[in-house]
Amino acid sequence: MRIRIILSALLLCGIALAGIVLSSARGGAAQAHGPNLTVRSDILGSQWLVRDENLAAAACSVEEGGITPGLRRLVRFTVTTPNIGDEDVYVGDPNVHVAAGDGLFEFASCHHHYHFRHYALYQLIDPRTGKIWKAAKRGFCMLDTDPNPHSLAGTSPGPGKYHSCGGVGIPGNQGVSAGWADTYRFYLGGQYFVLDGGDGQPAVPPGKYIIRVTVNPPFVAKKGEPCPHRDPNGFCHQLPESNYDDNVGQTTIDIPAHPGREGHGPLAGDKTPTSEGCDHGCNP
Repeated sequence: MRIRIILSALLLCGIALAGIVLSSARGGAAQAHGPNLTVRSDILGSQWLVRDENLAAAACSVEEGGITPGLRRLVRFTVTTPNIGDEDVYVGDPNVHVAAGDGLFEFASCHHHYHFRHYALYQLIDPRTGKIWKAAKRGFCMLDTDPNPHSLAGTSPGPGKYHSCGGVGIPGNQGVSAGWADTYRFYLGGQYFVLDGGDGQPAVPPGKYIIRVTVNPPFVAKKGEPCPHRDPNGFCHQLPESNYDDNVGQTTIDIPAHPGREGHGPLAGDKTPTSEGCDHGCNP
């Protein structure tokens, strides 16, 4: 009788342990260590604006985006990309990467400094047809611009570490600390889609559209192009992450037929001057 009780107890223990292992396999395991970039859809949804705006021929976003200067109808938007992992996204000095030829940076002749390649993909999508428009944004520089709020998962922000884009021959220190975010404000160069066809794309008719942002987007390397990191599906990424499945944020916007003098959207009436300076409106 005693042996039968012991065997029954061992069997129940084994079933319980199997249940724990199965639970872990289904998602109960701790998050993998490493950096983890995502996109704040709440910021995207609360900081956009449709308006008519004069674009100067000397603006770098005009040159890089192939835009006809003059009065253009735009939708401007803010993008915030938090690092919710437990390790930093470390990039360091662009000059070192360019010397190594690792494909992370390219020279921007208009800005006279280096731009990080494949940091974020901006898309304006018609949900009815699936048609996609590209944005004017071409260059990125990763900095600690905003500490993450407590509402976001991940590491609590300590002191920011990355504050310098750098330049040609000028050392920089780029990255996004664990617990921090890199923000590209709506008034910066390239933080917009051209809606009236002035960039060679078809004009965007009035209606509801989706702004979708993918940080550290997957890409297929061209012949001779480096592929620094691969995800489980075999796609290339410029930066390593513990999780490539949470890199997309989006919001739905309404594009009117006439935005009016103050513009249309949550930022209607905003008078913040636009900036075509460095990628965060600052000096390297």
